[in-house]
Amino acid sequence: MARAKVLLVDDEVEFASTLSERLNIRGYDTSAVYSADAVLNKVRSDIPDVVILDLKMPGASGLDILKAIKQFNPSIEVILLTGHGSEQCTAECESGGAFDYMMKPVEIDSLTEKIEMALGKKQK
Repeated sequence: MARAKVLLVDDEVEFASTLSERLNIRGYDTSAVYSADAVLNKVRSDIPDVVILDLKMPGASGLDILKAIKQFNPSIEVILLTGHGSEQCTAECESGGAFDYMMKPVEIDSLTEKIEMALGKKQK
């Protein structure tokens, strides 16, 4: 069985790299990009099953990136991460098509649970 592809997008290189390694150990085929500019190129060249996307990126809003991903391929599930959450932000994420929204620092078990739920949604 093929491993699920997970793309991590965060301008905090150490955070994204570490999270990528931890998810890889748990059986996911992971890759990471560290800028808003790199996201769509990566999504187009190697379509992921799930994108873990930082909400606050230099150069672009995570919500704008979410919309661009969904426009390119609506079946890609996106889980947004942020250190600065609000009810308005949660509503914007949901209306933009995000699968879920989680606060940093994220617990790896909670994140893998969300990834599995997103993968389950894709299979329906």
